[in-house]
Amino acid sequence: MVLVLSREDIASVLEMDDVIDAVERAFVDFAKGKAKMPPRSIMDFPENDGWVGIMSAAIETAGSIGTKVVTVFKNNAGKSMPTTMATILLNDASTGEPLAIMEAGLITAMRTGAASAIATKYLARKDSHVVGLFGAGIQAKYQLFGVSRVRKVGNVKQYTPTKARQKKFAEEMEKEIGAKIQIVGNPKESVQNSDIVITATTSPTPVFNGKWVSDGTHINAIGAHTKDTRELDTTLIEKAKIVVDLREAALKEAGEIVIPKAEGKKLNIYAELSELVSGKKKGRTSDSEVTVYKGCGIALEDLAVAKLAYDLATKKALGKNIYLQN
Repeated sequence: MVLVLSREDIASVLEMDDVIDAVERAFVDFAKGKAKMPPRSIMDFPENDGWVGIMSAAIETAGSIGTKVVTVFKNNAGKSMPTTMATILLNDASTGEPLAIMEAGLITAMRTGAASAIATKYLARKDSHVVGLFGAGIQAKYQLFGVSRVRKVGNVKQYTPTKARQKKFAEEMEKEIGAKIQIVGNPKESVQNSDIVITATTSPTPVFNGKWVSDGTHINAIGAHTKDTRELDTTLIEKAKIVVDLREAALKEAGEIVIPKAEGKKLNIYAELSELVSGKKKGRTSDSEVTVYKGCGIALEDLAVAKLAYDLATKKALGKNIYLQN
């Protein structure tokens, strides 16, 4: 018997604080060698501006295995469809038995926001309260949710060239996080004098000039996810202390890393997120550092949140049971 969980089921049981805790525990497990994660398998569909990723992980302490199929088709934005869609299959680690099939678009957004929240907790200055935000989609929403859980956000300066969604997004998020959302007219306004900058866009090229970033700023970059796309320019990457979710993935898949290296630049990939949460390395070490968290999105995060959703939904008798075997 397999439990099928819809997006609505998952939304009804997941809270951002719990998701952040689950993802952080998963990174600690990974640092201790209690989690397995093979490299992500990728297929590109350039004729449709599309990308498919197949991602698996196993967490010993959770007793589960998870596999996600995620698609990103950027042209969907013009078709009133989500650009990112995903499904997770959850299996029992001791028997291989399939436990659940679940919609994973919301899980993807929440775990990405959680990873950025964790990075922000270790890398942003303690007094950070002004956020520069690029994007107005579901990823931008959960990035703000995550950051607002670990820093007292008072003002958000939002910029996006997609004006249609901007006002609605700002009105909704002001109520959700209790901070002022200021719509700004250009990228420079969003970046300058911001303590934290978030890029959650579909742009294939840098969304602002790295020269605008002040000392002491922390940046979370999560929108670009292929080796030939990037939201941050070489100027910023060269001067920043960089933390990634997984070094192997960043070196192969993150344009922010791959493109400057191809240009012959020397980069400071300081740590993986698991090294910070486990105490193997320190996060921010001075108020003047410029720090960057580049998240590729890894299966470890998906599995941690999927297992949390499954456990909570089971307790509440949510979802629909189906039989795959007689």
